[in-house]
Amino acid sequence: MLRKKFSASQARIWIILGLIWLGSNLCDRLWLILDQSLPAWDQSNHLTKSLQYYYSLNSLEIFNGEWWRNFWMISTKYPPITYIIGAFFQKIFGLGNDQALLSNLLYNGILIVSVYIIGKTLFNSKVGLWSAGLTLLFPRLYQTRLQFLLDTPLMTLTVASFCCLTVWKFENNRQKQWLWTIIFGLGWGLALLTKQSVMFFLFTPLVWLAITYLWQKKWERVLQLWVSFLVSSLVWFPWYRTNWIYLFSTVQNSNAIPATYEGDPPLNTIAAWTYYWQDLPLAVGWVLLLVPVVGLLLHLLGKFPKDKDNIDNKKVVNSIQWLVIYFVGSYLICSAIFNKDTRYIMSYLPILAVFFGYGLTRWRGKWQSVRWITVLLAIVVMITNLFPIPKSEQFSLFLSPGVSFRPYLGQEVPVKDIIKTAQQTTPYQRINLGVIANTDNINHNTINYYGQLANFQVYGRELGNKEEYIEQDSHSFDWFLSKTGDNGFARENQLEFAKTLNNNSDFNLIKTWKMPDQSLVKLYHRQQASVTVQPITKSFDKIHLDKVIIPQQASSNYPIPITYEWSGNWQELKDGLVLLSWYTEGVENNEIAWIHDHGIGEGMLWGNFPDNQGFKVSETMSMLPVQTVKNGNYSLRAIYLNRKTNESYLISVPDVTLTINNTLNPLPSPQLDLGTQLRNVSINLGEGISGLDTIFTKVGRFNQYDPIQDYLKQTEIALNYRLDHSLQNHQLDWTYGLVLSQVLQEDPQGAIAALKRLINIAPNNPYHHAYLAFVYLYNWQPRAAEQALKPALEMEPNIEEFKMLEGISALMQGNLIKGWKLLT
Repeated sequence: MLRKKFSASQARIWIILGLIWLGSNLCDRLWLILDQSLPAWDQSNHLTKSLQYYYSLNSLEIFNGEWWRNFWMISTKYPPITYIIGAFFQKIFGLGNDQALLSNLLYNGILIVSVYIIGKTLFNSKVGLWSAGLTLLFPRLYQTRLQFLLDTPLMTLTVASFCCLTVWKFENNRQKQWLWTIIFGLGWGLALLTKQSVMFFLFTPLVWLAITYLWQKKWERVLQLWVSFLVSSLVWFPWYRTNWIYLFSTVQNSNAIPATYEGDPPLNTIAAWTYYWQDLPLAVGWVLLLVPVVGLLLHLLGKFPKDKDNIDNKKVVNSIQWLVIYFVGSYLICSAIFNKDTRYIMSYLPILAVFFGYGLTRWRGKWQSVRWITVLLAIVVMITNLFPIPKSEQFSLFLSPGVSFRPYLGQEVPVKDIIKTAQQTTPYQRINLGVIANTDNINHNTINYYGQLANFQVYGRELGNKEEYIEQDSHSFDWFLSKTGDNGFARENQLEFAKTLNNNSDFNLIKTWKMPDQSLVKLYHRQQASVTVQPITKSFDKIHLDKVIIPQQASSNYPIPITYEWSGNWQELKDGLVLLSWYTEGVENNEIAWIHDHGIGEGMLWGNFPDNQGFKVSETMSMLPVQTVKNGNYSLRAIYLNRKTNESYLISVPDVTLTINNTLNPLPSPQLDLGTQLRNVSINLGEGISGLDTIFTKVGRFNQYDPIQDYLKQTEIALNYRLDHSLQNHQLDWTYGLVLSQVLQEDPQGAIAALKRLINIAPNNPYHHAYLAFVYLYNWQPRAAEQALKPALEMEPNIEEFKMLEGISALMQGNLIKGWKLLT
């Protein structure tokens, strides 16, 4: 009989939890059906990553280490579990924002169950049920779960981890303790694969437990904590091992820079420490904040009848102490971070719901109906906050000010039409679109996301924020998108450039769209594009170079304009690199004066067409001879290299001669191709730290102009071929280019091989040895790094950066004392 009663009670609890889950998800789905808005900056960026994982999972190679490295590198800034789960849901339900948000079906379920278990473990099942219901009624939480952001999965997995830790802490059965040790480790690992800030919330409870058990000499408990960490590392280590180098820049880019830009209060002010406290009424609503607190106070004052639940007072004190440890620790840590955002601290709200759930259940006797009135009032507030119900705004503002989040029901923003128009204009190329507008609907991330949905043909990129960057952008982008009226976060110099496009003869206005706010969005395309592609009826056996257009004379000190016209079958053009070598005319030697290697169409050819379909590709670009080129006549030789099959053959070249006259002034020229720019900047590697500053400043712009960074692969393949097939006096410069291309692709094995080749060519430059040591450290090979660094330390023992590398190597090998001395 007792078993049947227990089973019925348990079934009733799970039915209630299921109804809470179903109700919240139906509300979310209704809102998303009504909403016609586009995902904004962050949402679009996260959706794009999920889309990239979606396609990566189509070619699953679980036993291929290189596939896993590329898989983890799809997202280098944020851990990828949110994107991977979103990809799986899109595989089932289709691509799009609403489909990706179906992952909240999973997150809501995990959150409800976790909060229920925490409440049940700390108090009883009744508190657990009320807590689970309250969690889904907090305005901050139901706002955020309607957007594809990291915050909802981060909060869910953080709370789930804390749930496992709570059950483990209060579990007395030894075998069950070890079971929950493993479960907590797995949950902790998944949380760390969502975002590193999970530790803002788990750090204090973990440290508290470790110190407590060490003080009490409960060594098995301490061992269990250590084992849980080891279990978690099995989950998070592969991604962190691959992308650890980005963690340093992420701290700066996500903390100090945004905080300064947004005007967040400095840490030496009271406002910084009360920021989240002042936000609390907005996050949970006045009703859910005040009623449970008042109920708890009246309970403590003995104003209610005796509690029939008979919760032991000692257990209540211990439970509230445990909640306070989590709450206060996370509050102080988040407040101590310069960058403030109301979403960042969301993971403490479900734990607060447990405390509120306990406070709400204190209303007893004739006041018990207060519980239901409070919840019903909170549901009404949620509905009026989320849906445009007539005459409900004042009520919503009174009980929950500043958190209205209603669906957009107006005219559709024409982003899809913008993408389609660009595709129709240049159907055979990747489109890299410089987006000047920066509003929540028209911005580079949103354009990029919808361009990726269009089979990864269109990419959106943000213009630079400095005058010299905008000048470079004006010559490097073939496409621009501007907007009149409100431009959101666009900078003044960017808007000034947008105004010049109307009268710029280099650009054609392709189309104009009227926005819902009556502003105009304009799409521009360069009249003489860097690459043009046309289908032709002829088919080819090999690639042909039909024409080379070049000035008769030019100085080698400046970029030289040049146009190539290629013809061939589609696949060979798309997969083809051309190794273009300029030689001194009339001299019987094979010494190359300079090279102009690049992918046909600069690697921007897009689409799949029949192998026998012919195309003509025209490239308008510039080349830059090396500075040692002397006056004289030079002729061109060309080799075709297929990047996939490694097939190569000579290409017949039209009769063309270039006369170098270094007394001439510069000629009007397009931008240099990215491969040439990369090779030119790579020689700065020989200068050490000052050279690296120059390199990374320039590479940041290069990456804007090639959205898939294919120029790095082009450079790697071309220079590897040259270094393997010809001994030239350019070996040092070419090897610099190869090293830089490998490093920027984060290919440690390729970079190590290239750096060893560089050291063989120039062993007396200490920076070459230091670079090799750094790559070994990046690849978690500290002993090899220590050996590689020795020649550098012998040549330059006082360079601080060398000492840092030595110290890091020592730390990674477990030599903490030596590492500490070198790094301090």
